Amino acid sequence: MTVGAFVVGVILITIHLLTNQILPSDRIKRDRWLSFSGGIAAAYIFVYVLPAFHEEQASLQDTDGLAMESELYFVGLIGMLLFFGIQNIVNRSLNKSEKESDTAQVKVIENRVFWVQIIFFSIYNMLISFVVIQSQVQGIQVAFYSSAIGLHFFAVAHDMWRENSEMYNKYGRYVLAAGIVIGWLVGSFITFNTLVLAIIFSFISGAMILNVIKYEMPEEREAHFKWFLTGAAGYATIVLMLKFFFDW
Repeated sequence: MTVGAFVVGVILITIHLLTNQILPSDRIKRDRWLSFSGGIAAAYIFVYVLPAFHEEQASLQDTDGLAMESELYFVGLIGMLLFFGIQNIVNRSLNKSEKESDTAQVKVIENRVFWVQIIFFSIYNMLISFVVIQSQVQGIQVAFYSSAIGLHFFAVAHDMWRENSEMYNKYGRYVLAAGIVIGWLVGSFITFNTLVLAIIFSFISGAMILNVIKYEMPEEREAHFKWFLTGAAGYATIVLMLKFFFDW
């Protein structure tokens, strides 16, 4: 594990544990912050994740002789569909709880939904942490990963806290942080071949695209466009400069 990967991991764990202490309590300031974060997430998807998809697919096409030119895109689609399916189940369960008149039953349904989300997002965190460790990030890449993925985790954690703050503060944030630690450990002691790493990257990228759209694209009534634009344009400019000067 590089020092950079260790620093990224510590930052991501801290975000899950302290998200709601870090975010502004004022509604307007919080919405501006989340709009800015959403802009960065959108830029991260379009100027880094999607081009990385293409590079991974082209690399495997040359070295492993894959049959088509879209295998990794298909894996990304599976990641997106899986997380969309889970979210669909969650929404159906929440709608069912709203129709229940029995308070105790409503609480049971909400807690069950909460644990489904937490378990899947802890796996999500584990895979992201694993990819970061395997990427051997160092130097300026630490700031790059910490800002993009960290702000993404801010939005996800805040949304889950908003849905069930009591359970999130009591259990959820620790389970999510544990997912990052597990990804750390696996990435530090186990090395997979290039094909397996590309599949994991593609799967988690597909899930990330969905989660960015769901959690980080601000709703129209809550959006602050100039903050969203600032985040997107500023981050895209930085990434393009890094690609040009450091050949990322």
